[in-house]
Amino acid sequence: MQTAILKEFSTLSKPISKKPPRSVLVSLKAVSKTFFLAQKKVEALKSITLEVYDGEFISVLGPSGSGKSTLLHILGFLARPSEGAVVFRGENISSLGEKKLASLRSQKIGFVFQSFHLLPTLSALENVELPLIYQHVGFKTRRARALEALEKVNLLDRQDHFPRQLSGGECQRVAIARALVSSPSLILADEPTGNLDSQTGKEILEVLKTFHQKGVTLVLVTHDASIAHEAERKIYLRDGRMEK
Repeated sequence: MQTAILKEFSTLSKPISKKPPRSVLVSLKAVSKTFFLAQKKVEALKSITLEVYDGEFISVLGPSGSGKSTLLHILGFLARPSEGAVVFRGENISSLGEKKLASLRSQKIGFVFQSFHLLPTLSALENVELPLIYQHVGFKTRRARALEALEKVNLLDRQDHFPRQLSGGECQRVAIARALVSSPSLILADEPTGNLDSQTGKEILEVLKTFHQKGVTLVLVTHDASIAHEAERKIYLRDGRMEK
C-alpha cells in the first residue's frame, strides 16, 4: 500500500512538460508607410512593431482607411516600409533586391483576397498551378501538387471549370488552394469573406481554420467581429497605429 502511494506521489510530482516556445516567423520593427496621393501625404502606417509567431492565427480589425491592407502588404513583402525593418526568420529583408524578394514571397507567402484574383481564361486547376509556374516547377510535379491542393478544399470535381462557372464560395476555395499550393509559411487573407453571403463566409473561415490547425500561420483582415473572435490574437488598427 505504502509503495503504491509513493509511486503515485512520484508520478504526480513530476514536472508537467511544457510546449516549446513558438519561434518568431516575421516581425515588424517600428515600421511606417507613407504614400503620396494627388500630392497629398498619407501616413498609412505609423511606427508599427509586431511579432507574428509560427502557427499563430491573428485577426486584424479597424475602420476603413486604418491601414489594415497596407499592414498585410508589408507582412507579405508586396510593399516596402518607408521607415523601419521587416525581419523574416531572423533575416532583415528590407534591403533585398526585387528579384530575391519576389522569390521569397512566392515560396513562403500565400495570399487570399476578397475579390479572388483568379484569371478568367484559366481553369481552376490552372489557376492553382500559377505560383508553381513562377517557381519553375516541372509540369508533372506542379500538376500533382495543384490537384492535391484542390482536393484539400473539396474542389477536385471542379478542376476543369473556369471562374465564371464557379460560385463565389468555390472561387474563394480555388484562391485558397492557390495560396496553399507552395506550402507557404504564412497565409495572409484580406477580407476573404467580404464578397460572400454569411453561410458561405462561415464555410470559407472553416477551411482556413482547418489549415491553421495543421500548423499554417494565418493573418486575417476582417471587419466582422464574429470572424475576428475566432483568432488567437486580435490586432486593432486606427489611423495607422496599433491600439492596445
